[in-house]
Amino acid sequence: MKTKLSRRFWLCLTIFSLMGQIAWVVENMYFNVFIYKMFNASAADISNMVTASAITATLTTVLMGPLSDKLGKRKLFICGGYLMWGISIFSFIFLREDIISKTLGMTVSAATVGVSLTIILDCVMTFFGSTANDAAFNAWLTDSTDDSNRGAAEGINAMMPLVSILVVFGGFMFFDLEQSSSWSIIFAVIGTLVTVVGILGFFLIKEPNIQPVKDSYLGGILYGFRPKTIGENKKLYLAMIGYILFNIAIQIYMPYLIIYYEVSLQMTDYVLIMAPAIIIASVVTAFWGRVYDKKGFRFSGLLAISALLFGFIVLYLTRTTVPVFIGSLFMMSGYLAGMAVFGAVIRDYTPVGKSGRLQGVRIFSQVFVPGIVGPAIGKKVLENAEVITNNDGTSSFVPNANIFLAAAIVLLLVYPFFLIKMEKKK
Repeated sequence: MKTKLSRRFWLCLTIFSLMGQIAWVVENMYFNVFIYKMFNASAADISNMVTASAITATLTTVLMGPLSDKLGKRKLFICGGYLMWGISIFSFIFLREDIISKTLGMTVSAATVGVSLTIILDCVMTFFGSTANDAAFNAWLTDSTDDSNRGAAEGINAMMPLVSILVVFGGFMFFDLEQSSSWSIIFAVIGTLVTVVGILGFFLIKEPNIQPVKDSYLGGILYGFRPKTIGENKKLYLAMIGYILFNIAIQIYMPYLIIYYEVSLQMTDYVLIMAPAIIIASVVTAFWGRVYDKKGFRFSGLLAISALLFGFIVLYLTRTTVPVFIGSLFMMSGYLAGMAVFGAVIRDYTPVGKSGRLQGVRIFSQVFVPGIVGPAIGKKVLENAEVITNNDGTSSFVPNANIFLAAAIVLLLVYPFFLIKMEKKK
């Protein structure tokens, strides 16, 4: 029998997942554009920022997930984390060359310092975001669902990155991203909205019925990394290894995607081109969680990554608008549908009452390892990329389609994991 979830649950899932993903989209896709345009960042700078953020997100989740288990609280970490997350995003309005030069009175390049400050502040923002979203919200979602409805809930959760991309793309199209004033407005608006959502959460979120863990806090931190835990949950960890490879493929191209559209393909209207693809992919992703509930891990997962692989191939081979649209549609649909499948199976195999302490292991597979290995591969692929001279005399690299070829090669390594029998737990 399928357990019916309340309207209040769906409202909280939608609001907190969407707003969290909007914040992550700004960080994962537009911070790269921000330091590229405002501080002439190199591919190495972007790789360093993604890596630093991945390390911060992982350490935060490893530490804060078990703490929420220890206290038996999710709501406090979610709401307080979102509130501080918003404030940290708002603080990015002070990252401008004129403010940096005036404040510090430096003789060295303000752009160089700007890149360093962006990376540092990105890590601060990631700490609050990972506390709220990666550690607490994801644990709350696992606690609030069961194996009869988890795919449907994960489908909504997994579609939010695409919906948030659409929201962010639509909002950003009204700004000239070459101007620092535009970024100040963007950070002010996003920061305020995330803060408001954190405040609303105190009134909307229902605390799941979990008991405070009696084990030591240190034991909770180490729980997911113990050989005994791995031995008792083999399929959970096998799924996470597949998830690592899946996310490495994503992180090879994702940090450079918008720059690729705008600079490499000269698609100044890429928002209008991509919007229909994003809308269609969002609908597919919401539906795909239900496919997982009915058909299971193998069927839903194989189709998802095959769509992603097809998208990579099309994007590698083509440069004109219509084929790029088709490739992007399959790439986005496969990416988010794959996220829904892996997310649901990981939640299904997470031991009851221990979701907080296992968020750290999950973040290793979703963020930490992919966030280090993926950008490193992308940086290697782009070592000999074309360099252009900007109007102000500075130079910038131009990403090329080889990032999609590299992503496709890594994605092929995920296929064997769908040979594992992952029957739904009863």
